[in-house]
Amino acid sequence: MKRSSGARLCATAAVSALSLALVTGCSDSGKDSDDAKESASSSAPAAKALTAADLEKLLLTQSEIKGFKVASGDDTMPKSKDQVKTDKAQCAPLAWATAGLAPGDTDANASNSLTEDKTSKATSPADIDEADIEDALKVRLTFVGLSSYEGDGAQKAMKAVSDGVTACSGGYGFPAEGEKTKVTKVAAEKGSGSGDETVAFSSDIDVDGEGTATFHTEVVRSGNTIATFYTVDFASLASGEPAEIPAAVIEAQVAKVR
Repeated sequence: MKRSSGARLCATAAVSALSLALVTGCSDSGKDSDDAKESASSSAPAAKALTAADLEKLLLTQSEIKGFKVASGDDTMPKSKDQVKTDKAQCAPLAWATAGLAPGDTDANASNSLTEDKTSKATSPADIDEADIEDALKVRLTFVGLSSYEGDGAQKAMKAVSDGVTACSGGYGFPAEGEKTKVTKVAAEKGSGSGDETVAFSSDIDVDGEGTATFHTEVVRSGNTIATFYTVDFASLASGEPAEIPAAVIEAQVAKVR
């Protein structure tokens, strides 16, 4: 799985991280929390799912968030669940969420991407220095997915993700560009606490057999709608540092869904 191009490596790692990120844990853990979730699920009123068209309208637009460029999506991301297979069934919801796809059983799904807007202080090409070039490469690209569910489908989807974190903590495999990629480790993390329920996790992915890259994913439920967030930092792929999900993106997107 060797590739000479840095851009190619970034794209491969991005797709790889898709399956990886969702496996980590939830922000609320422990028996009391689990009991509370089950109670909330059983007492929740029947909900009607939004359509894909409805969800498209709920995605952040350029005028609704500062400091980011909003795009309709990215060619490196899978377009359907058929493109995201895992060698462990329990890990599939993690892979789907990381790919901007619905982590649960629904066809109502929409996604886009947000890139940090890097503005150089240089006023002309002659003014560009090495620091400007390095800063330009420090770009965080965040993939956002929205999905909606009938009844208690959203709660069940969140449980599937949370259960997947435990079941897949030792890693799992999935195909990326026709080759099998290995997620070596999944770990639970503290989420943002947004929405009604949050599941956050980190995933370590083997990158071309030359080391591992760590990625983060967060899944947030607001009523019967779920938002997934996954970030790739192209500079961090070389440094080995994890790519944090911008808090501003989570905050703005969850606020719009609510």
